[in-house]
Amino acid sequence: MDRPDQPQNPKVLRIAIIGAPNAGKSTLSNQLLGRKVFPVSKKVHTTRCKAQGVVTYEDTQLVTHVWLTCLHLSFRHKLEEAMLTDPWDSMKHADLVLVLVDVSDHWTRNCLSQEVLKCLFQFPHIPSVLVLNKVDLLKKKYVLLELVTELTEGIVNGKNSSSGLVTEAQGPKPHECRDLKDRKGWPRFQEIFMLAALTGEEVDTLKRYLLMQAKPGPWEFHSRVLTSQSPQEICDNIIREKILEYLPLEVPYGVTQVTELWEEGPSGELVIVQNLLVPRKSHMMMLIGKRGTVISRIAQEAGQDLMNVFLCDIRLNGLK
Repeated sequence: MDRPDQPQNPKVLRIAIIGAPNAGKSTLSNQLLGRKVFPVSKKVHTTRCKAQGVVTYEDTQLVTHVWLTCLHLSFRHKLEEAMLTDPWDSMKHADLVLVLVDVSDHWTRNCLSQEVLKCLFQFPHIPSVLVLNKVDLLKKKYVLLELVTELTEGIVNGKNSSSGLVTEAQGPKPHECRDLKDRKGWPRFQEIFMLAALTGEEVDTLKRYLLMQAKPGPWEFHSRVLTSQSPQEICDNIIREKILEYLPLEVPYGVTQVTELWEEGPSGELVIVQNLLVPRKSHMMMLIGKRGTVISRIAQEAGQDLMNVFLCDIRLNGLK
């Protein structure tokens, strides 16, 4: 709610983080922020909020937008129509685009998704950076060089990656924007980073690069702000992450979260009461688990994550 506190010479960089589901967009954003404020799960469509992360360092502010750009929706995972258009809206305001690729996924790592390519071709004037994520899970490191060649079409920052010769940057032709099925990569990446967002390996290298790319401009958020999400939204998302983690198949997507109480307790702790509503009795039994083991684990882990976010004691009740 605070107005931005402007330093003497403020700088800002608006970053759109795009990529296929489970590429690690939220994990990377959390690492850049230094605190977990975005939900992370192996299931698709974990991040459904239209939130921003805010990194403030000295006179520079990085504003990250984590967006779902590769959706591959099935009948089980229909998202709101607004969520389908928001990635395009966020690209219009971005100063830089981070394209994340999960190099541990043998099925998707050899080419950029169609939705990612559409974004890049639609906004070729916005600088873009290729981020190869989960390199710690890759046993054969030479594969990274092959992926770089395929995903960049052999051109990085206007230079041929094999010969080092300068290549004139060609803008996308009209027919290329329509016929993307034969395209695997993007020849306009300015830089390439290889990292492991989950462990934080080489994330600081990327962060330093982003800070150097910032341009003079007014801050959008107060230096104390970490995210545009409200505390209640952060709470809902973290609990939802645990539900996705511990419930099978499509079951977690039918759970409705209802917060009944949000107040400060007698000892200064944050007291949260949230009910989980499910459409079927069988789903309720899965949510509770044998002798209440599943719901207890969800409450315990969500409570611990919330303590790390809000830096105070949390009493999480009412999960049922």
